[in-house]
Amino acid sequence: MLVVVDKKNPHIEEAFRQFGTVQGCSTREITKEVVRDADAIIIRSETKVTKELLEGSRVKFVGTATIGTDHVDLEYLRSQGIGFASAPGSNANSVAEYFVAAILALGGRKGFALSGKTLGVVGVGNVGSKIVRNAKALGMQVLQNDPPLARETGNPVFLPLDELMKADIITVHVPFTKNGTDPTFHLFGEERIGKMKPGSILVNTARGAVVDGAALKKAIERKHLGGAILDVWEGEPLIEIDLLRKVDIGTPHIAGYSFDGKLSAVRMTYSAACKFFGQPEQWAPGNSSPKASVERIVAAGNSGSSEDVLRQVIKQCYDIESDHRSMQAIIDVPAEERRAFFARLRSEYRVRREFFNTIVELPGSLTSLADTLKTIGFRVDINKG
Repeated sequence: MLVVVDKKNPHIEEAFRQFGTVQGCSTREITKEVVRDADAIIIRSETKVTKELLEGSRVKFVGTATIGTDHVDLEYLRSQGIGFASAPGSNANSVAEYFVAAILALGGRKGFALSGKTLGVVGVGNVGSKIVRNAKALGMQVLQNDPPLARETGNPVFLPLDELMKADIITVHVPFTKNGTDPTFHLFGEERIGKMKPGSILVNTARGAVVDGAALKKAIERKHLGGAILDVWEGEPLIEIDLLRKVDIGTPHIAGYSFDGKLSAVRMTYSAACKFFGQPEQWAPGNSSPKASVERIVAAGNSGSSEDVLRQVIKQCYDIESDHRSMQAIIDVPAEERRAFFARLRSEYRVRREFFNTIVELPGSLTSLADTLKTIGFRVDINKG
């Protein structure tokens, strides 16, 4: 067999070697000509899998090492009997950690505490449920909206979207859909954003077009909103530069780009391919993954409030402000080069390990933070000396 893979996925060539020949490509190299003789392709969200890409090829299986599938023509795959697998939930923890890092960084910058604030979570699936858990650990009140889950479970915890508009912060974690019972295209458009609490903050790590960028820009300009955090953008990789200038934290669609999230996605697509082709699972990543940039952090007992301590701990593991600064550099890039610059920010993104790779050593005076740190993913040692 010939398997064409996007080599941005960690350990991907090693994983699929048991199938035969593995051809590692950059995203832009995955073309109609390259996939023509492939039996399987393993891609990421930048590759559009359509009839135009696959027609005339011998591809029998498509795997995307992502949670989203809006870049894949699933109807075409079904019509051709081509197997398909995605990786739902693979990067959920990465996105949840991004949210914690972003909102703590913004609180530090603007001088507000998270404890006691109300968070509205729109979409309570793999990502949203983790954010609900983390937000509660941070002392936030949480309102939840998820129409499909509300219908399925009848659980009164799931509220109508209008009831979330009183939240201080709203974060969006829904798939991108234009049709069906619950379309999400411009779910937060001019009317919806206008209903948000004055001075509130909107966070989008789902898909760019879930939020109307023009409406968001107007709401920030007229100071109806108190801030915005965007990791996803309408029209990416060609993004709205004026909107980037106005958001508080802007990043290049990397919330789910932790090394651990990518590796989990590879495991899931590999497992699905083995099942599809009737092969035993022979691969495991072993201990060859890179170490965390900081494996142990000693928290200082005199470093301010509990949130200040959390902010300092998280910054040592994941300095989200550095991702924001990298993204801001696109403003000074000539317009004709911005598309490639945005794509390069993603393809050359640094290795970011998730919090579970780091141990936080707490002095006895900070033992009250142990549960919070454990909930958001860290391992904790209490120094009783």
